[in-house]
Amino acid sequence: MNTWINLNALWKIVVVGLLAGAGLPALFAVGLRLLSPPAPAGGVATGEVAADRPSAGPVGYALAGLCFAVVLAAIGWGISVIVNHS
Repeated sequence: MNTWINLNALWKIVVVGLLAGAGLPALFAVGLRLLSPPAPAGGVATGEVAADRPSAGPVGYALAGLCFAVVLAAIGWGISVIVNHS
């Protein structure tokens, strides 16, 4: 191990940075995508709303809620870590 670089701490920082920096926004985007299912093929042009467009359904809402709950839990955990260590 190099005396200048602590590789054990470095990989932990990289993993947490990737999870929090890219993982949480990606999970939030997945939750948003689950709330709006794709439009039917050959249907409505962009920007228009169709009355017969399917909704996300109960499974989509449940999975989106789970995604949002994980993101909110991570935010709450981060705030609690900051408050308790200051």
